[in-house]
Amino acid sequence: MKHPDNIIPENQQGAKSDTSSSITLPSLEEALNHFQLCRNRLLTVSQWHSLAGQASASFSLTDSDGAPLNRQLQKGDFFKINIPAPGSESGEGFDWVQVEEVEENSNENEDWEYILVKVCPASNPGTSDRSTSHFFDANANSFFLIKRVNQTVTAEVHGRNELPNTDTESLKDKVRNTVIAIGAMLGISKAQWKSLTEGLVLKE
Repeated sequence: MKHPDNIIPENQQGAKSDTSSSITLPSLEEALNHFQLCRNRLLTVSQWHSLAGQASASFSLTDSDGAPLNRQLQKGDFFKINIPAPGSESGEGFDWVQVEEVEENSNENEDWEYILVKVCPASNPGTSDRSTSHFFDANANSFFLIKRVNQTVTAEVHGRNELPNTDTESLKDKVRNTVIAIGAMLGISKAQWKSLTEGLVLKE
């Protein structure tokens, strides 16, 4: 069983990003309770926009047909993402990702626990078009992690294998995806993820 400090994979190609925010609680009991609060925030995708602030992207959880879901995320669900930039044609104005994995582990002897959500770019589930509806190509991954090690709770967002998605028949989407992906790879999305990690670990 891997320690939560060692579960994010190495980057294989393209760009990567790593963002984190931490809070250390006065007691172990408070840390245990705060981890559960942060875990629930992570799983409640519809709250991410309010946690990250008005200038951030908004996220909606949908099923495999693109219909809204009013519950915590599960493996196989989709995120419909409205970023503060022009939307994609194939995504009907949105970028789409699918939840590939939801993993939880803990180790009482070493006093840690974590929940990890892995997503990847996906096609728009509401259409028959199977092309990837995201500015990154299908090989990219994002990892959302909440971990507690002793009395410190940390929220992390990691991007891996980030390359522009030019595998689309739409010339408009090719240009749009390239411009947005390059901006993200240069760090423009860093502020978005920092706002989210700060919001995820915020002490009420």
